[in-house]
Amino acid sequence: MKRTICFVTMGVLLLFPTVAMAEEPVTLESIVVREKKLVKPTKQTNDTVYTGSEIIREGIDAQGAKAAVSVYEAVNILPGVSVESIDPFGLAAEQKNIRIRGVRGFLGAMTVAGIPNYGGNPMGPREYLYDMENFESIAVYKGAVPADLGTGVGARGGAIELRPLWPEETWGVKFGQGIGENAYSRTFLRLDSGALPVVSTRLSVSGSYTDAEKWKGPGDLGPRKNANIMLSQPINDRDTIQLWFNLNDLDQNLYKPLTYDEVKDLGDNYDNDYNGSLTGIASQDINYFDYNRGNYRNRDFLSVIPISFTDAFKLTVKPYYSKEDTDILGGTTVSGNYVVQRRMRDIERYGLISQLDYRFDWLTASLGYWFEDSDMVISQKYYNVATHAFAGYGMVMENEDDGIVHSPYLKLAGSTGPLDWQAGLKYFHYTDPASQGYTASAPDYQLVKASDLYRQEKTYDELLPTVGVNCHIGDDIELFASYGRNQIRPYAYVPLVNVYNKNRAAFQAAGVTLDDMFSGYDMETSDNIELGARFRLSWMEIMPTFFYTKHKNLLTTVHDPRIGTTGVNYYQNVGEATGYGVELETNFFLGDHVTFFFNPTYTSLTYDEDLTYAGATMDTEDNQVVDTPEWMFKTGLILRWRNFEVVPMLSYLDDRYGDAENTEEVDNYVVANLKVGYTLKDFAFCKSLKVSLELINLFDEEYVSLINAMDDSRSGSTSYYAGAPFTSLLSVSLEI
Repeated sequence: MKRTICFVTMGVLLLFPTVAMAEEPVTLESIVVREKKLVKPTKQTNDTVYTGSEIIREGIDAQGAKAAVSVYEAVNILPGVSVESIDPFGLAAEQKNIRIRGVRGFLGAMTVAGIPNYGGNPMGPREYLYDMENFESIAVYKGAVPADLGTGVGARGGAIELRPLWPEETWGVKFGQGIGENAYSRTFLRLDSGALPVVSTRLSVSGSYTDAEKWKGPGDLGPRKNANIMLSQPINDRDTIQLWFNLNDLDQNLYKPLTYDEVKDLGDNYDNDYNGSLTGIASQDINYFDYNRGNYRNRDFLSVIPISFTDAFKLTVKPYYSKEDTDILGGTTVSGNYVVQRRMRDIERYGLISQLDYRFDWLTASLGYWFEDSDMVISQKYYNVATHAFAGYGMVMENEDDGIVHSPYLKLAGSTGPLDWQAGLKYFHYTDPASQGYTASAPDYQLVKASDLYRQEKTYDELLPTVGVNCHIGDDIELFASYGRNQIRPYAYVPLVNVYNKNRAAFQAAGVTLDDMFSGYDMETSDNIELGARFRLSWMEIMPTFFYTKHKNLLTTVHDPRIGTTGVNYYQNVGEATGYGVELETNFFLGDHVTFFFNPTYTSLTYDEDLTYAGATMDTEDNQVVDTPEWMFKTGLILRWRNFEVVPMLSYLDDRYGDAENTEEVDNYVVANLKVGYTLKDFAFCKSLKVSLELINLFDEEYVSLINAMDDSRSGSTSYYAGAPFTSLLSVSLEI
C-alpha cells in the first residue's frame, strides 16, 4: 500500500500540467523572472565562453543530506554524470564512484578555488572531505578544462571546482540537525563574525559531526568529524586576502562486495555483508566486519592573495598545503594464506599557483605558473588473521625524492561583436622520483634492498591546448564550440609492483626488472570536442551538447609470454578508446510556482580494438567500456507554494557491463527520491527556519549501484555493490 501511494503521488507530480507564460525574451546574463533552477552555465574568471555547468546553492540543497558530505552526490543532477553510491547518506568514502561521459572519476580533477585536491592508492580526488554548506556552488567541466585550474594528476575525466562560501559581510549563525533510519544523525554549525570594526576582517568557523549505521551488515559509517575555518581580510578597495583551512576525520566499516553470480540472484543476496563475529575459521574470519574498515584523516590549507597594481593589471598568488593519513584494513588471501591487509597512505603536498592578469581594450591575457611538490608514501603490511602476528609486507618502495610538477600556462579571451572567444595553452611537466624496493623474508622480515626492484626517475610532459568560441544570435540563442586536450599522470603503481613481486623469480629468469615494466607506463590523454547551443526564453532554457573524445595511451592489461612457462599479465599504457554522445540540459519555468527539468544523456565509449589476456584475444573491439551506460536521465520538479517546497526526482541508468567482453550484464534501474520542505522566514529570532523530509529510493528498488572494475576487466574479476533501500531522513535548519 505504501508503494502504491508513493507511486501515485510521484506520477501526479511529474505530470503536473504545463503553464507556459508569454513574456519578452531575455539574455543569459540578465534574467529577471520568478524562476527557480538548480544548474546554470559557468565559466572561469576572465573567460568569455561558458564551457562548464554550475550547480548553485539551491541545486546542492535539492540533492539532500547525502550531498552535504559528498561532492559527487552534489553534482549528480548533471547530464553526462553517473554517480554510483552504496549508502543513502553519502558517507561511504572510497566505496563510491563517478563517471563523467564514461570516464572514471579518479581520472578527473577536483579543486577548491582552483587548488588541486587528490591523493594516491587510489589516485584521484578525495571527494568526502568537505561540508558542502561551506560552498556557494560547484562548477563541472566535462570537456575542455580551463588552463588556470590546478588539475593535480590530470583531468582526463573532467574537472570539478568547488567555490567556497567565504565569510559573510554580516554576522550570522547557520545550524542544522538531521536524523534518520539506521541511527543516522548529523549536526552542523557555522558562525560568521561579519565585518569587524576598523579592520573589516571577516571570519567563519564551522564544524559537523555525522554518524550512521550501515544499512546492511554490522558496523558504522562514522563518526565523521569536520572542522573548517575561513578568513577574509580586505587590504584595499580592490583586493581581499582569503585563507581557508579544512580538517576531516572519518572512521568507518566497509561494505562487502558481491560477485557476479550473487548479482544474478540479487534478491537473495541483497543483504549479504561481512560477518558480525569471529568463528575461529580463517577462511571465514577474513570477512569479519572489524577486519574490513578504514580511517581517513585529511588536513588542507590554502590562501588566495590578490595584488592589483592598477584596475587592469593584477597578480594573484595561491599557496597551499595538504596532508593525508589513511589506514585501511581488508581481509584477503596472499599466496594461499588468510591475512588482514593493512594499506597505509602518508601523503604530503605543497604548492603555489601564481597568475598575472592584464585587461586590454579588446582582450584579457592571463599568464600563470603552477608548482607542486608531493611526497607519497604508500605501503602494505599483512597480519595473521588468527593470531594478529605480523606476516610480512605487501609492498615496500622508498622514493629517493619528491614528485615535482611544473606547469606554466597562458590564456587569452576576448569579444568581437556577437562573438566571444578564448584560447589557452598549458604545459604539464611531472618528475616521477626514483624509488628503491625492498624484500623481506620470515621469520624476522628484515628489509633488504633489491637491485631488480629499483625504479629510475622518469619525466612525463604534455602540451594541453584549449580553444572556445561562442556566438550570440539575438538575445535568446547562443551557439558554442570548444576543444581541449586533457591528461592523467601514470597510476596503478601498486598492482604492477605486486605482479612483479608475485612472479619475481620468473621475471628475473627472463632478465626483466621492475624498471623495465614501468618503461611501458605513460600519461593517458584525451582530445575533447564539444558543439552545442543555448536557447533561452523567459519560460524555458534548453542546452543540447554534442561531444566527441579520443582517448589514447589507456592503461590496459597486456600478456607477456616471456615470463614463466605460460606468461604473465600486467598493465601497460597501450589502449585506445573513442567516445561520443549527446547531452540535454533543460529547465521549464511553468508559472510562478513550478520548475521542471529533464537532463538525458546518450554516451558511446568503446574500445578501438580487441584486447589480449593470457595469450588469448578478447572480443572487445567496439564494445561499450565497463560500467558505462548508453542512456541515462535525471528529471524532476521544483514545486513551490507559499512556504512549502516539494522536489520529486527520478534517475534512470541503462544496462551496464562488468567486463570488457560485455558478458557480465547488469540490469538498468530507476530510482525515485522525494524531498518536502517547509520554510518560515523571519520567524522569532531566525532569518529562516526550515524543516525537510527526505524519502530516498522511494519505491524500495533493489539494484546494483556500484561496479568496481578497471576499464579492461575480464569476466570474474569485478566487484559489485547493491544500492541502498528505501530510507527516510528528517532535518531541521535555521539561519540567524
